[in-house]
Amino acid sequence: MRDVSVTGRGITKFGKNTESIKNMLVEACREALIEAGRPKVDAVFVGNFASGSLANQEILGSMLTNELGLGSIPSMKVEGACASGGLAFRQAYQLVKAGEYDSVLVAGAEKMTGPETETITNAINHAMDNDSSEGASGLTFPGFFGVLANRYMYEYGAERRHLAMVSLKNREYAMNNPMAQFQKATSLEEIMNARPITEPLGLFDCSPISDGAAAVLLEKGKDGVQVLSSGQASGTPLMQEADDLLHMPATYESGKSAYEASGISPEDIDVVELHDCFSMTEIIAIEELGFFDKGKGWVALENDQTKHGGTVPVNTSGGLLSKGHPIGATGIAQIIQIVDQLNGRAVNQVENATHGLAQNLGGTGAYSTVHIFRKKGA
Repeated sequence: MRDVSVTGRGITKFGKNTESIKNMLVEACREALIEAGRPKVDAVFVGNFASGSLANQEILGSMLTNELGLGSIPSMKVEGACASGGLAFRQAYQLVKAGEYDSVLVAGAEKMTGPETETITNAINHAMDNDSSEGASGLTFPGFFGVLANRYMYEYGAERRHLAMVSLKNREYAMNNPMAQFQKATSLEEIMNARPITEPLGLFDCSPISDGAAAVLLEKGKDGVQVLSSGQASGTPLMQEADDLLHMPATYESGKSAYEASGISPEDIDVVELHDCFSMTEIIAIEELGFFDKGKGWVALENDQTKHGGTVPVNTSGGLLSKGHPIGATGIAQIIQIVDQLNGRAVNQVENATHGLAQNLGGTGAYSTVHIFRKKGA
C-alpha cells in the first residue's frame, strides 16, 4: 500500500451564496488544483446529499470534470447524508492507497438556501428512516438530538449551560474564520435565551442552513499532509433500536478503526474537527472518540479542555454550528481545517500541531468516517 497526502485545498465562504452549486464546486476545485501545482487528475469524487431536490441538479461529477477540462476520467457523486464529504474522501483515499489512481480530486458541496423552509426540512429528513414508526410520528433531527441532550443531562448531571458552552466556544473560533457563516460575537446569556427549537436545544444549538463548497487533491507520496488512516462504520438510524441513546456505535467504531490503522491514540492528536450538527453531538463525539471518559464531556467543557491550552482544541474552524453546514461540503471542509492546522496556516492555529483528526457523521448516527492526518515530515 502507498502513502497518500493532501497536496491542495480550496473552499468557498459558507452561508448564503447566489452562485449555482456547479459554480461553487468549480471555484473550490480550481483553488485546490492551483495550490497542488495543476497535476494530472485521474478521477473525481463529489460528496453531496440533496442537489436534486434542493438545487435541481444531479450528475455533479460529470459536470465538474467537464467544466474543469479534465476529459473522460472517471467521476461520481457520493451520498451519505451529512457524511457525504467524508465518504467521498475515504473512497478516493483507498483508491490512491491501493494504486488504482495517482491523483484524485475530492469535492463536496450543497446549495440549500432558496427553497421554502418546509422544502428544505423535508429534504433533510430524507436522511432518516421514514419507513418506520419514528418517521410516521414526524421525528426530526432536532427532536432526536433534543432527546439525547435530555437523557445526557439526566444520566450525568450536565446542565443546559454546558450545551451553550459548545455553541459559544465554536462561535468564538468562527469569529476569526473569514469563510465562516456566523462571525458575530455572542454570549452565554444570549445563547441560553435564544429562540427554543426543541427542549433543551435553542437556536444556537442547531447548525444552520448553508451554501458552500470545498475541495482537496489527494496524491500518492508524502509531498503534503499525510493521510495516516481512514475509518468508517454504520449504525442504526432508528432511536427505538439503540441499546444506549448516549452511545453512537458508528462514531466509536470508525474512530477505533482509524486509531488502529494509524498506530496512534487519542492522546497523540493535537487538533480535532468533529461533527457538531447540534451542540449535544459534539459532547457525545469527544467521548466516543476517546478524548474524554463517557459522561465527562461536559466536565471537560466546564474546564476549557476543548479549547487552546486544554487537552485538545475542538472545532477550531467554528464547527458546523458557526462555520456553517452545507451538508455535502462539511466533511471536506473539516479536513481542510486539519490540513491547514498541520501546514501551520490555519485560523486559530494550534502551536506545534503534528497530528489531527476529522470526524464526519451522517444522519442520526447512520454513518461515520474518521480520518487521521500527520504533518509533512513529522
